[in-house]
Amino acid sequence: MKYEIDIAGMKRELKLFKVADDLQIAAFILYGDVAITKHAAEKLLSKAPDFDIIMTAASKSIPLVYEMTAMAGKEEYVVALKGRKVYMGTPLETAVHSITTRTEQTICIGEDDAAKLRGRKVLIVDDVISTGESLKAIETLAEKAGGRIVGRMAVLAEGEAYDRTDITVLGKLPLFDGDGKVL
Repeated sequence: MKYEIDIAGMKRELKLFKVADDLQIAAFILYGDVAITKHAAEKLLSKAPDFDIIMTAASKSIPLVYEMTAMAGKEEYVVALKGRKVYMGTPLETAVHSITTRTEQTICIGEDDAAKLRGRKVLIVDDVISTGESLKAIETLAEKAGGRIVGRMAVLAEGEAYDRTDITVLGKLPLFDGDGKVL
């Protein structure tokens, strides 16, 4: 099954995937879709507050954050990674459990990335906000590093997340029942 969505004037067909017996989500994947990535980056930047640096979590939103950073004339961005890497030194870490990942994960940033955030205005960007758990984890890391959150953005908000007033999004992504009907 598929769901057609209009993302600020650009249409895409999204495949549905079961996350529970009675719940399906429409998978919005930026990988490989240069046109929607550039389009979304431009549209989000037009709504963005003043910021110094963008932060996201690995991995689907990385192309979007890259485009936004380049379009804004900035030189760097920060990606919270899933798990420690040897080059991180003493990383900052926090736990996250998102709707698309079946188990709890640890995300972290290394010492160098933490230094990039310290004292700066941080814009948090993601591809889709659903439960808000990934967003909360990214915020935790940014704040631990001494960054000041100035905004939260995503291409799409899923389900009840669309009604949140603390995030800026380009569109609503509905949830679906087990038969593929919009909830």
